[in-house]
Amino acid sequence: MSDGLEGVIAAETVLSEVDGDAGRLVIRGRSLDQLSGRAPYEAVVHLLFEGFFEDLPSVEALTQALGRARVAVFDHVAALDADLRGLTTIEAVRALMARLPDGDDLPTALRLVAAPAVFTPAVARARQGLAPIAPDASVGHAADILRMIKGRAATPAEVQGLDAYLVTVSDHGLNASTFAARVVASTRAGLASAVLAGISALKGPLHGGAPGPIIDMLDQIGRPENARAWIEAALDRGDRLMGFGHRVYRVRDPRADALKRAVRLLAEGSSAAPGRLAFAEAVEDAALAILRARKPDRSLQTNVEFYTALLLESLDFPPDAFTCVFGIGRVSGWIAHAREQVAGGRLIRPQSRYVGPQPLAAA
Repeated sequence: MSDGLEGVIAAETVLSEVDGDAGRLVIRGRSLDQLSGRAPYEAVVHLLFEGFFEDLPSVEALTQALGRARVAVFDHVAALDADLRGLTTIEAVRALMARLPDGDDLPTALRLVAAPAVFTPAVARARQGLAPIAPDASVGHAADILRMIKGRAATPAEVQGLDAYLVTVSDHGLNASTFAARVVASTRAGLASAVLAGISALKGPLHGGAPGPIIDMLDQIGRPENARAWIEAALDRGDRLMGFGHRVYRVRDPRADALKRAVRLLAEGSSAAPGRLAFAEAVEDAALAILRARKPDRSLQTNVEFYTALLLESLDFPPDAFTCVFGIGRVSGWIAHAREQVAGGRLIRPQSRYVGPQPLAAA
């Protein structure tokens, strides 16, 4: 039996291919390089949904419908009381998501794509004592998210940076959260239930919860010259070095390069960002050198989380909200996988091997 189902094929999918040996990600026939930084998120939502909803409109019409869905779900922000504000951002967002009705049609899907994009800025602002900002259906998805978190219109470079991130994380094979979503979808529970399963799996630090601690790591290191000593001490303690290594990729995670390009574009228009990027690159170089020396038999390369942290920090998302922003991008993949599972799959019901004690024989 494979530990953690390593190498077990649990589904056939048309949605994405993760080639860990070649460091390649394909989303519905397009390489990541063809999509990230080149297509708005709405176009990739359309790409993922194509063939799974009979009434799927054009990209332009879907963009407009998604804007209207953001406006519609904002009503649920009124439930953001003191109890929810006291939770972590992802727990509060999950609670608000649980208010949405289940269903399997396109309007349900668009509400579920819209919801984390609206709830994440609202919760993040509420936790800072700021009033939520209502969505604007007339602007694009990434632009509206940034407007709701910043309280101002985002620059074109900022919008392009967030679009690149959302596209980059939109789907990634049968990862833990996507598998959880497919398991729930296979019971015919509905799209909202499947998405809630995905969010709950994403919350864990071994999946989507890692980018926030990367900011803590960078802040603790402080200066490039401190990197080697800090990393060595962390590894000596047995700490996991966040931002490095991946369960599937045996070479560099292609999403890390896509997001590094996005961070660099943002840095070109900021007086502070170039120094932060150069510092992060120095930490990355030190970490990779130490990992090669300490673990020469393992390929521990930079993963998507490292430059996710840099990008989302530069876009003014608080670290506690990073996992939620991951969910904003990944929700379209969860929905597409849920629809694919319902269309062609049976109830997911693997077997287990009992290794516990046997009952004592009667005397």
